[in-house]
Amino acid sequence: MKTVTVLGCTGSIGCSTVDLLHQAGDDVSTRVLVGGRNVSLLAEQAKALRAEQAVIADEALLPELKSLLAGTDVRVSGGRSAVIEAAGVPADWTMAAITGAAGLEPTLAAVRNGRTIALANKEALVCAGDVMLRAVTDAGARLLPVDSEHNAVFQAMADRQDDQVEKIILTASGGPFRTATLEQMEAASPAQALKHPTWTMGAKISIDSASMFNKGLEVIEAARIFGLTEDRIDVLVHPQSVVHGMVQYTDGSLIAQMGSADMRIPIAHCLAWPKRMATTSPRLDLAAFGTLVFEAPDPVRFPALRLARQALRDGGAASTILSAANEVAVEAFLNNRIGFLDIPRIVEAVMTVLGSPAINDLDAVLHWDSEARRAAEDRVLKRAA
Repeated sequence: MKTVTVLGCTGSIGCSTVDLLHQAGDDVSTRVLVGGRNVSLLAEQAKALRAEQAVIADEALLPELKSLLAGTDVRVSGGRSAVIEAAGVPADWTMAAITGAAGLEPTLAAVRNGRTIALANKEALVCAGDVMLRAVTDAGARLLPVDSEHNAVFQAMADRQDDQVEKIILTASGGPFRTATLEQMEAASPAQALKHPTWTMGAKISIDSASMFNKGLEVIEAARIFGLTEDRIDVLVHPQSVVHGMVQYTDGSLIAQMGSADMRIPIAHCLAWPKRMATTSPRLDLAAFGTLVFEAPDPVRFPALRLARQALRDGGAASTILSAANEVAVEAFLNNRIGFLDIPRIVEAVMTVLGSPAINDLDAVLHWDSEARRAAEDRVLKRAA
């Protein structure tokens, strides 16, 4: 029986993971569930999976969690330190799905157990790539990529040698503004940006998909997962979201991974790896699509890819700064404080001011994350004035 922990169990990825744990039945035993603020859902999941421990990140909600789980054998705790401590509880398999910089320390705590980490937290590699990869090596842990694109490349690579890989290709749906004009994007509302054409996701990642910052972060993440320079990572817009990733080999072969737009598929691959598990995910009907479309992304309407590649080339804290500034700008847009196209403008301005200072440890990562957030918020205030 495999013991499992889910960090970020009440989010989109976390809920899909919990669904798969139900499907896995007696093959898994749930050690820890960590949720953010949705205390009722966390309690429901903990009861259903008979988890050993449930942790709520918002400590103010701990009394409610205790009340909801009274009479059960589930141990409860709350607050940031409790989250980090729970993440360090040994488990065979951990889903690291706490979004944003808040997920860095819990993910590191899980990595230090030296077990298998299914990584859904982009920031772990985007903001703290060197620190995280060094911890993985030191602990003898294994990272499995959950993002559909990275998981697709991971599957298409199998056990082939790096020198056989010419490049990898990540696909992007193009989001709700794939065919929109700059004028339409300038006037776009949060509601419009949240309407993703193919995937069901949380608010932050939906906005990132609309701006293509999501794909920019994935380019950085792919470079670190697969040890590739940015010129060996291509991006293609593919509105059907059928092909999730491709690997171009030195002999001219191009191997693609395809599947329905259902995050349970890459999560299931990580959960069962190196085997496969049966799931209820919808099967892909290629005949129903008939034609698959691939396009080059427009660098004028979607500058996020250029900024991400620049951050990757600059190194140091550049990608930390990009990610943190983007988080602040996205939150401001969702709250109607800035326009949609202000997101990349703010990110670029913060990157220009802060540059690419060196980072050697998590403290430095968190310092520059904080500096970037402060600088981004200053620019939000100026634009909102």
